[in-house]
Amino acid sequence: MKKLISTALAALAVVGAAPVLADTYPSRPVTLIAPFPPGGSTDVLARILATRLGARLGQPVVIENKPGANGSIGASAAARAKPDGYTILLMGGSSYTVNSLLYKNMGYDPLASYEYLGIAGGTQLVMLTNPTTGIASIKDVVTKSATEPLSFGSFGTGSLPHIAGEYFSQKTGAKLVHVPYKGSAPAMTDLIGNQIPLTIETMVAAMPQIRGGKVKPVAVLGAKRAVQLPDVPTMQESGVSDFDFETWFGIVAPKGTPADVVDRLSRELKDMMAEKATHEALDAAGFDPRYSDARQFRDQVQRELKRNARIIEAAKIHAD
Repeated sequence: MKKLISTALAALAVVGAAPVLADTYPSRPVTLIAPFPPGGSTDVLARILATRLGARLGQPVVIENKPGANGSIGASAAARAKPDGYTILLMGGSSYTVNSLLYKNMGYDPLASYEYLGIAGGTQLVMLTNPTTGIASIKDVVTKSATEPLSFGSFGTGSLPHIAGEYFSQKTGAKLVHVPYKGSAPAMTDLIGNQIPLTIETMVAAMPQIRGGKVKPVAVLGAKRAVQLPDVPTMQESGVSDFDFETWFGIVAPKGTPADVVDRLSRELKDMMAEKATHEALDAAGFDPRYSDARQFRDQVQRELKRNARIIEAAKIHAD
């Protein structure tokens, strides 16, 4: 009888354990929200990371594009998603560090709405000119603008290129007039057509036109020279001190996601970003395979929120 009871209890234990094993995270596909249209930098990076992360999780990571409002629509959807680890968000740095300074009622708070996982990839910003302008350096930009203000394009009001351009004016006294566009492509088209003398753009979008000789790089905006443009100086090397603007991409989960799931996602993200194959894929697409952990990620958001608030106030930037 004792043996029968023991056997029955063992069977019940196995049955009882079955749902737990079935619910081991992840047991189904994970959705990665990309809050910009297909084909842009965020979408391109999301597809690279989804493939690599899915392989590590043992489940597909499916991209869901939710564009609009400078990333706010997708970010808000992620903040409202069920906090179970099956919805995560990849968003560019300016959407974390600019939107909340310009827009009300976004539907998310960059610090309070998410569990931070890490920064996964980035790309330099570069100031570009048309080859016919005669501008060859940052000094030329400042000198020419003293005679007549120079227009500079960006992919939208409140974008990081816009903020960087305003900071450049504040630091150097250059007289620049911001021209916002609805994306990188129209801004680049007007630069190539010499309708505007300057733009600030991501390296991913700029490199095909630079290689084709249609636009000319003046300076990169990060603290270090870009691997893709080793002969182009940084703003700091060009005499503009304390200048460091780069586009980076952070991955978050909805606030309240269980700690063990956050730990699993964070660990897989870190290990994925250390893989040679991930570096090669990001390099090939024009991204910098940088990585920062959750604490470093949050610290960067807080620093940039403070910096960008000062720039926005001084430049009197308002949302359209």
